[in-house]
Amino acid sequence: MTFRRANGAKAAAAPRKRSGLLRSVDRGLLITFAALLLSGLIVLYAASFYNAQDGGSPLSEVYSQLTGIAAGALLMLALLRVDYRALARPKVATTLLLASVALLVLVAVPGVGRMVNGSRRWLRLGPLSFQPSEMAKYAVILHLARLLSRRNFDVTKLFRGLVPAFLFPGIAFLLILLQPNLSTAGSILIVSAVMVMVAGARWTHLGMTGAAGFALAAYYAMSEDYRRARLMSFRDPFAYLSDEGYQLSQSLLAFGSGGLFGMGLGKGRQKYAFLPYPESDFIFAVVGEDMGLVGCVAILALFMAFVFFGLRVAIRCRDRFGSLLAGGIAAMIGVQTVLNVAVVIGLMPTTGLPLPFFSSGGTSVSILMGATAILMNISAAERDNIPAEE
Repeated sequence: MTFRRANGAKAAAAPRKRSGLLRSVDRGLLITFAALLLSGLIVLYAASFYNAQDGGSPLSEVYSQLTGIAAGALLMLALLRVDYRALARPKVATTLLLASVALLVLVAVPGVGRMVNGSRRWLRLGPLSFQPSEMAKYAVILHLARLLSRRNFDVTKLFRGLVPAFLFPGIAFLLILLQPNLSTAGSILIVSAVMVMVAGARWTHLGMTGAAGFALAAYYAMSEDYRRARLMSFRDPFAYLSDEGYQLSQSLLAFGSGGLFGMGLGKGRQKYAFLPYPESDFIFAVVGEDMGLVGCVAILALFMAFVFFGLRVAIRCRDRFGSLLAGGIAAMIGVQTVLNVAVVIGLMPTTGLPLPFFSSGGTSVSILMGATAILMNISAAERDNIPAEE
């Protein structure tokens, strides 16, 4: 993949001239986005309507998700109307990054961050709660895209290039690790590594950084008894059925019950008091039980197509900032999907990472829609032949 360097300040100020918002957007990206959003709502209803048996509304999770989608739609409209190169302005990228770090710090403060199931990942604003880590993921991507596209920044240097590039991703990683949320923290480092690799970092430097990251993750995983237990449980969850392996065991039973074609949408049994929080991190197990292997493959094919079209936008973009930004967003959604599915089918230790477009979470889906709008914005700029100023 090759990139053309753009003058950040001038490119950011370049005016946009388009006759319509969606006319020039990559059709494949738009169609797969709509298909994932609709499929996510349908599966979310199938995974959460059981709430009615406790006196709740069978549509409570869907209503919450629709609220997030409505907010995301407004965010998309705003981002589609603004030249994406305006995001390269120091005031925009730096403010978003520093705000994300500040919110992550607030989450770590006892009494401020909201504790749920032993993890402090949420902040509450009145009746609303959100995870700052969701915003931090894309703030880091925007920061790296801006940094790596600067003319005077040489990522091939170790201490003057690669180390400074990993400074803010590393800070975000450590703050999210305190929550604790290893999977989200790890996804930030993985995507950051992908971006600096594509930007031209040396393999030897990346190998050294990767080894250091692996050592840190190993130390973190083995430093507490419950983490060691969780690490061991994913290898044989049924041996830890009464404790750490319970959720994964129920997830695997769901996939086994679904077989090839599934039990039928909404007819799976594991969500009824067996599989904890089926509408959240383990919603893909509901796909496996209700829609079977065929349904799982179809959903994964949609994700693959979405990431493919996102990467195609990155490759076709003519300026370095847009290419890195689009590639980082597509990579984040792809990495998050792979990590979530790997956890649900028992290839990784159980961690809390939502499945994009599917897991419940109004803030998460609205931020995800905003990131998708940036992808669409970049694709429309390319199709409209809006050049980056050299």
